[in-house]
Amino acid sequence: MENWCYEKEALELFAKHYETGEVIPMELITKIKESATFQEGMQTLRQLSFGLLDMSWHGIDPTDITDVKKHEDDAFEGTKLYPDSPNTCMSTSFSHIFQGGYSSGYYSYKWAEVLDADAFAYFKEEGIFNKKVANKFRQNVLSKGGTENPMELYKRFRGAEPKVEALLERAGLLS
Repeated sequence: MENWCYEKEALELFAKHYETGEVIPMELITKIKESATFQEGMQTLRQLSFGLLDMSWHGIDPTDITDVKKHEDDAFEGTKLYPDSPNTCMSTSFSHIFQGGYSSGYYSYKWAEVLDADAFAYFKEEGIFNKKVANKFRQNVLSKGGTENPMELYKRFRGAEPKVEALLERAGLLS
């Protein structure tokens, strides 16, 4: 819900100087938004690599893996930016995928960001305080929980499947 806090319409409701009542200048908010995308490409690639590693371990029968480091290197191949640090092994310290209940679900971090960005894009298209959109969100997403297929609920809210472009745009990765 932090998306609203960076929008002019929301800021005018609360982001005022305690003495003068002057609303925070949008130039400052723009700087905050721009700083949030610093090194976002690397961060995105890092999260994707973690998800790929997680799925590589849980998408096969791991009893055939005889070299953990080789398995890991193979999983990271498509997302590697820098040379590997010698004598390191991410898999042995990545507790999320073995102890944290994420087994082949670590990608959900990035998927949640896609849903978040796409849903907020809909609010921005229609107005961030649009009651019709807010009611659709409440009725089709928030109040339904796990009672129906999540994609069907989302499509009922948004009218379409989520688009990754909303996240890429917010991250500053599209021009």
